Formats: sequence, C-alpha cells, structure tokens
Amino acid sequence: MTTRIAVPLPKAYLLLNHGPTVLVSSAYGGRRNVMAAAWNMALDFDPPKVAVVIDKATLTRELVEASGEFVLNVPARQQAALALAVGTQSGRKVDKFGKKVGAGGTAASAVGAPLIEGCLAWLECRVIAEPHIQKTYDLFLAEVVAAWAEPEAFSNGRWHFPDQQRRSIHYQAGGNFFATGEAFEA
Repeated sequence: MTTRIAVPLPKAYLLLNHGPTVLVSSAYGGRRNVMAAAWNMALDFDPPKVAVVIDKATLTRELVEASGEFVLNVPARQQAALALAVGTQSGRKVDKFGKKVGAGGTAASAVGAPLIEGCLAWLECRVIAEPHIQKTYDLFLAEVVAAWAEPEAFSNGRWHFPDQQRRSIHYQAGGNFFATGEAFEA
C-alpha cells in the first residue's frame, strides 16, 4: 500500500504550484509595472491563450484593466531575487524599473507593456474580457499575440537549458524557489 500524508487544504495549491513563475509586466498612461505570478497556465493552442491571477489590489491589475494588455515574462534562475523583489514590493511605492529593484524593460512588438530583459521567454498578451471571473476570482484570460524565446534555452519547440542559471524558476512559498530539472524522454 502507498503511504500518504495529509496536506492541509490551505496548502493544497503547493502540490500543483510548480509551473514556472512569470513576471507580469504592464503599462498604461505613461506608467508601467511588473509583478511576479506563480498562478498562471496555458489554455489553448490556436489561437494561443493563457490565464493568470492578478490580485485586485495591485498596480499591475490597474494597468492591465486600463490597457487590456500584459506580457508574461519567464525569468531564469539568475533572476530569482528580481522575481522575489517585484513580487513583494508594491509598484505604488517603488519604481520597479528604477535602481532599487532594477527590472530592465524593452519595447514589445504588439503590446504596450515592456519585455523584461534577461528572461528566457516572453508572451505578449491581449486580455479576453471576462468581467465576472476577473472580479470574482482575479483571473485574467488572454490571447497570446506574439511570443519570443531565448534561442539558447528554447528552440525547435523544446526547452534545453544551457546552464544552471538559465533554467526557469518555480515559486513554492516563503521566498523559496526551485529550478526546472533535466529533460528526459520516456
């Protein structure tokens, strides 16, 4: 018989929450921001769609609702401190693109939100309006309108991380991350 341990229900999300952490960047009216989001996922292939949770109290949420756009940036292990900083500091109190946090941003091709420099991949997204789920669950659905990847880490439809520092990261809780492991074929 398999041995099992009970997981408290408020911690059940940790059993699934090991997909890559993303940095959600946004911009509107001359303002821009970036936040970390562990709760995100792909939804469809054609057209490609994604889902991400963006809390109603965040500046990112305000900018996404105003612009209808955002970028999901996939950070590397070498950016874990940046991910923690943008995830724990409010964009209303600190400029996350300034010297204190240091998130570098460059222009995207199809949306106004910036691409965060040094990431492994970038998905430029336009919100699919679903007011009920946005208000009730803080869940945003979006169509991916452009996608980019660092060629040393992703090509021919596969991740192949070149070194330990350029692996995607996965947030657990309490400032703890782990990096994507080695690929294998069954």
